Amino acid sequence: MLQAFNPKNKDLQIYIGDRLYHRDDAKVSVFDSVVQGGDAVWEGIRVYKEGVFLLDRHIDRLLNSAHSICFINIPTREEVKQALFQTLRANNMFDNTHVRLTLTRGKKITSGMDPRLNQEGPCLIILPEWKPPVYDNENGISIITASIRRNSPMHLDSKIHHNNLLNNILAKIESNVAGADAALMLDAYGFVSELNGTNVFMIKNGQVYTPHADACLPGITRGLVIELARKEGLEMIEKNISLTEMYTSDEVFSTGTMGELTPIMKIDGREIVNKHDHSLLPVLQKAFNQIIPSYCESFKA
Repeated sequence: MLQAFNPKNKDLQIYIGDRLYHRDDAKVSVFDSVVQGGDAVWEGIRVYKEGVFLLDRHIDRLLNSAHSICFINIPTREEVKQALFQTLRANNMFDNTHVRLTLTRGKKITSGMDPRLNQEGPCLIILPEWKPPVYDNENGISIITASIRRNSPMHLDSKIHHNNLLNNILAKIESNVAGADAALMLDAYGFVSELNGTNVFMIKNGQVYTPHADACLPGITRGLVIELARKEGLEMIEKNISLTEMYTSDEVFSTGTMGELTPIMKIDGREIVNKHDHSLLPVLQKAFNQIIPSYCESFKA
């Protein structure tokens, strides 16, 4: 699942601060908080031909995360939208695009941890790329359980979508070494939390389960899938899930902007075996694909 460079991205226009730069000139100061301490919040956003998917939900999370960690002079919802639309139009990106939208605390007057050193306000970075979903949504992926635990609320609240991603990266390294596609992270009590980059669901005897959003990120796609499952008349349950329950489930899948809904075929060498003659994941995938147009915000001139 290693992503390759797409030649279509060689002349990207990237938004930093208040203007666009060619990708070769797109830089932030060495005094910026994202460099000094990973002090930033971010969103991964997908663009379909109908527009930007779930944009208001992503901006809500971005602005709430910035407020939670005490950013000052946070840009407005409309300012973020207009900068995003300007960037996408400049790149002629109207489909099959992934956007990494980052808001840093901004540049410091001198290096240091104290946020009072940030006196210029936040820095908005908008990085769009031609990029399809990264996982194989037909054949699925294989995962392993990482030894690295997902942060708990008493360490760093997962409701803040922050740039301190080292524990996720360390988990991903473990999956790379094991030859797997992703790593399953557990919480401090040993219950399933999420993958290193996406949320996780399981299906057992016609019921759909997902971990409580305590240690895991309450993902935007996760939230939509919960809504869709209930609209489809499925019993949708949030609960503590053990590894044994995952191993013996009928179906397991991940959800996220980068991968949409992806079947997980094997966990720690255990194949996920559906003991029934029907599958519910295709039902959810179809429902997801059908609602995309109604959840997109158009920005074409």
